[in-house]
Amino acid sequence: MSPIALARLLTLAAVWGASFLFMRIIAPELGTLPTAFFRVSIACLGLVALFAAARVRWDFQGKLGACLVLGMINSGIPATFYSVAAQVLPAGYSAIFNATTPLMGVLVGALFFREPMTLAKLCGIFLGLFGVGILSGAGPVALDLALLQGALACLAATTCYGFAGFLARRWVSGLDSRLSALGSMLGATLMLSPLFAWSALSQPPASWGGWQVWLSLLGLGLLCTAFAYILYFRLLEEIGPVKASTVTFLIPVFGVLWGAWLLDEPLSMAHLYGGLLIGAALWLVLRPARS
Repeated sequence: MSPIALARLLTLAAVWGASFLFMRIIAPELGTLPTAFFRVSIACLGLVALFAAARVRWDFQGKLGACLVLGMINSGIPATFYSVAAQVLPAGYSAIFNATTPLMGVLVGALFFREPMTLAKLCGIFLGLFGVGILSGAGPVALDLALLQGALACLAATTCYGFAGFLARRWVSGLDSRLSALGSMLGATLMLSPLFAWSALSQPPASWGGWQVWLSLLGLGLLCTAFAYILYFRLLEEIGPVKASTVTFLIPVFGVLWGAWLLDEPLSMAHLYGGLLIGAALWLVLRPARS
């Protein structure tokens, strides 16, 4: 990996790690649906502006419908689940739970897409879930119903990512990755718009927040979603999907550090033990098979 590619990889990990920090600021103030809606809609507008400036041709090759549905699964639903989690979990917790994405991908592939399940991958799944349990039960946050709901919300989000990976391969293969990103944000925005309108009318937030909340929303939508998508697709083209997937190992590190530094979230040995177990699980899942 070239130094430039490595710098991009570290930047992407730092940016995606910061998304959990921003959600931790926004979600307790605005609630679940407003946080999720503003995240994807701001990202959508940002991508539209970037594409207009770059004069990207909007040729979806008849796959716009697939992109919209994929966006609901890959962006709309996970953004909602992570907004639920951000109301009860520290940013570092959500970032570590996010690292189970490859594990859920392996499980979804074996159960629904006839992907081969090896002993190493099976061990990785159980080891990763054990790491999640260690973090949940021994961390600085009390083990209660709220924490369990937040953990389950994170795991539900990573399960959606697992499905989206396989569906993207079937539905939008060969499509310009930038258009896939835009279609995904469009689909998520269309899905969340009526839900957001209903929640704003029936149960509006007690406060729509101050400048800190809205700056965090801009950071979450433009930096952590729109910019991150473009940077990720650039990495996919430059170093390939296997090396690009190693960003999964780095996001929890930045997520925990951002939370501890900017939100004064407590650290404990459970972060280390749970993170190491999930890291070992990812190694078992992602390592190349022996020929």
